[in-house]
Amino acid sequence: MGPNEHWDIIVVGGGHAGLEAAWAASGLGARVLMITLRADRIGAMSCNPAIGGLAKGQIVREIDALGGLMGRATDAAGIQFRILNTSRGAAVHGPRAQADKHAYARTTQELIATRDIHILEAQVSGLDVTGNRCTGVRIRQSADTDETLLRSSAVVVTTGTFMSGLMHTGADRTPGGRVGEQSAAHLSSNLKAARLRARPTQDRDAAAVDSRVDRLFQPCAAAWR
Repeated sequence: MGPNEHWDIIVVGGGHAGLEAAWAASGLGARVLMITLRADRIGAMSCNPAIGGLAKGQIVREIDALGGLMGRATDAAGIQFRILNTSRGAAVHGPRAQADKHAYARTTQELIATRDIHILEAQVSGLDVTGNRCTGVRIRQSADTDETLLRSSAVVVTTGTFMSGLMHTGADRTPGGRVGEQSAAHLSSNLKAARLRARPTQDRDAAAVDSRVDRLFQPCAAAWR
C-alpha cells in the first residue's frame, strides 16, 4: 500500500456508517480503503448495545433491504429481539434488537474481510481538494511521521463522535472519541478551511457507579432495614 496507489473509494471511519459505506461500495465492485484509528475497534458498540428502536428500526430495515451489513451482523450477534410501542398503532412500532456488542464487532470485521475492503490504521489529517473535487486524503500513521497523500476517486467521511471529540465526565473534559481512544484532532479544521460545515453532535451516556464504591449504598441499605 503505497502513496502512488489509487483507490476507488476511501472511507474515513470504521463505525456503523463507515461499515455500511465500505460494504455498499465494495458490493458495487469498487476497490475500497477504510482508514480507522484502530482496526480492532471496527464495528464497536460504544454504549447501549441496541440496534434499531423507535424511529430507528425502520432505518435498519431499509439498510437491510438494500443489502446492508447491519442486519446481518445483528442476526448473528442478537440476544433479544422486540417490537416497541405495540400498545399504539403500527405506524409507531419500533423493531429493536439488543446485541452482544463484542460478537457484533467481531461479526462486522469477519464480514468485511470477505470483500475487497482494505484496512489502514492511521489518522486522516485532511482532505486533498483540487478545484471543487476531493481527490484523496492526507494521513499520519503516528505523531512523529510525515503526512502521506492517498489518492482516490471519492472519499466518504464518517467520523461520528471522533472528530475533535470531547468527553465530559462531571466537570472534567477530556479529548477523545471514546473512553481510552484518541480523537481525530486535525480533520475538522481542514474541513472548515475547505468551507465545509462541520457541526458538533452529542452522544450522552448515563452516569455509571463503580460497584466497588459500596459506601454510597450503605445509608440506603440501613434505611431499608
